[in-house]
Amino acid sequence: MPQLHFELAEFAERRVRACRALAYRGLDGLLMFAPESHYWLTGFDTFGFAMFQCLVLTREGEVRLLTRAPDLRQAQQTSLLAEGEISIWADKEGVDPAVELRTLLSGLGLAGTRIGFESKTVGLTYHNGQRLASALSDVCTLVEASDLVAIERRRKSPREIDYHRRAAALADDALDACLATARAGAFEGDILAAMQGAVFKGDGDYAGNEFIIGSGEGALLCRYRAGRRHLAAQDQMTLEWAGAYRRYHAAMMRTLVVGGAPPRQREMHATAVEALDACERAIRPGRPMGDVFDAHARVFDRRGFTHARLNACGYAMGAIYNPIWVDFPMFYEGNPLAMEAGQVFFLHMILMDSDTGLAMCWGHSVLVLPDGVERLSRHPLDLVEIA
Repeated sequence: MPQLHFELAEFAERRVRACRALAYRGLDGLLMFAPESHYWLTGFDTFGFAMFQCLVLTREGEVRLLTRAPDLRQAQQTSLLAEGEISIWADKEGVDPAVELRTLLSGLGLAGTRIGFESKTVGLTYHNGQRLASALSDVCTLVEASDLVAIERRRKSPREIDYHRRAAALADDALDACLATARAGAFEGDILAAMQGAVFKGDGDYAGNEFIIGSGEGALLCRYRAGRRHLAAQDQMTLEWAGAYRRYHAAMMRTLVVGGAPPRQREMHATAVEALDACERAIRPGRPMGDVFDAHARVFDRRGFTHARLNACGYAMGAIYNPIWVDFPMFYEGNPLAMEAGQVFFLHMILMDSDTGLAMCWGHSVLVLPDGVERLSRHPLDLVEIA
């Protein structure tokens, strides 16, 4: 029996919603290449999307998966797909999986129809997209529909919210493990091992991208890089990580200070916390996401940190796959997209001041409620100074 993380009734309701969206757009089917779509609709859980892999949904609710042999048992054990709904394309010279997909679509009676497809995903490379267009050019009309399932995924079900809360608890556990390990002389590799280990011990998953750690001048980075160092007696360390549970994420961010923070860095911390609070107050169902960015920018700009802030201050969270845990959309200037109750967002207040060499980054995940937000982290917002 497959290991499913949702009741069959929830999967059935998702399929109804997706089919309704197809009908509304006048589409006869959808070619899903995003692993998030596969997981949401059927439970199929794999990194096999790195190769050519497509899940087909018809307007009538039929599904077919075209994948490679290594993912056959993966589909059998993680999804609700039946044996006859899984097709395998063979790895051998001269085989074009897009042509195999063409045959599959014809068998479903989709020749001569309008079919949506997902292109805004790492599950469909430009190379494979060209093969897709070539193979299907005289079979059907392809219509860009990357947002069809993505829109349905934004508002979370009660079970999905439970998973996000569990992910947030794991993120908190990871921070606890960090605080128990970090000290002057500590090795960054030991800190990362403690944090990731806390997630695994709590039955969590790998996150959608690497845990980010940087100390010294590397504290001004918000990307992972190879190489480790030991913390100095006077140091700073920026961490960005996420708890992940059943693929659902809750990200956090902190800049910790070793040996005591200078006055300027204390001011940066107070500003980041003020901006975080302002962003939480700006999140209201029906309001545009740009409001949240504006709240963040007003605080940073008024306190004289325009030069140190970024052009976005967070993004949505969900069940997401590599290479990044960002589940678009993002909070940026002018974003008109309305927020909804039941969404989960990661708010990050990032200050990286190259003039002073100081960093202060603060953030956590929140659940949108009908009248505000629920912080999913139990950790306080106090400045963390490590002896």
